[in-house]
Amino acid sequence: MSEQKTSQICIVTVTGKDRVGIIARLATTMAKANINIVDVNQKIMEDYFVMTMAADIGQATMDMGQIKKQLDHVGRQMALKITIQDENIFKAMHRV
Repeated sequence: MSEQKTSQICIVTVTGKDRVGIIARLATTMAKANINIVDVNQKIMEDYFVMTMAADIGQATMDMGQIKKQLDHVGRQMALKITIQDENIFKAMHRV
């Protein structure tokens, strides 16, 4: 009997010059690691792409360090700033 992992929500933020394929590339990278995207909020401000994404890493095939490394790789290739934080840390840092 396999043990079911609980959900672990993380917040991914992505900023950079808008270009074709940003969301597709991130979604593909996350899907390969069995990360479920549960919410996305994205805007284009002039030519600047700004996105926050809630992602459930509870069933991920990688640990947080490996996920960060993959996202850093995508960020370097696409000239984006990508961060990922545990939801609780994100909320504490962005409390108004």
